Amino acid sequence: MTAQSKVYLEIVQQIRMIMEEDGLVAGDRLPSERDLSVRLNVGRSSVREALRALELVGLIETRRGEGTFIRNYEHGIVQLIARFVLQDEKTKGDLLQVKRLVEQDAVRLLCQKENEWSNPDFENEHAFWKDAFKRTDNHLLYRIWFIVSEYAAHLEKAPTRELYIQLYEAIKKRDEAEALRLHDALNLSRQL
Repeated sequence: MTAQSKVYLEIVQQIRMIMEEDGLVAGDRLPSERDLSVRLNVGRSSVREALRALELVGLIETRRGEGTFIRNYEHGIVQLIARFVLQDEKTKGDLLQVKRLVEQDAVRLLCQKENEWSNPDFENEHAFWKDAFKRTDNHLLYRIWFIVSEYAAHLEKAPTRELYIQLYEAIKKRDEAEALRLHDALNLSRQL
């Protein structure tokens, strides 16, 4: 790695840190090139180059006359690298296993703490699990599941509505053993 590429990567990392420090999320406007240049104590051309790279991979977008904005990048990154990551059967199997394990942890957490969960979406698997993970109150677990489930979306078929209703009822009753058994049944029904 050349000295120039190290500087470039450092600037990208520092911009990411600024986004975190300023609490910026998808849809928010980044500071201007000039402001970033001053904050980072680097030339504007270096900042411009780092911003171009971030835009190329879909993390930000530039709107003429408005500025540079953070994109909701989760989907873009997944689509960009999914075809490279999911080239072999072993990786696909590993991915599905991770998804299953993370969901099992969510089921366990929900059985231990959940008491108010009404109106889950039994028709949409992704919406059901998204709601379930948010109720675990573990943001990192949710983020891991979200990314893994995006990769796995085309590797499985959706289980039946009835299995989700049964899983929901077991979680409401805090019956962890039954909820985990039903989660296993869900996984069997997902196999293509």
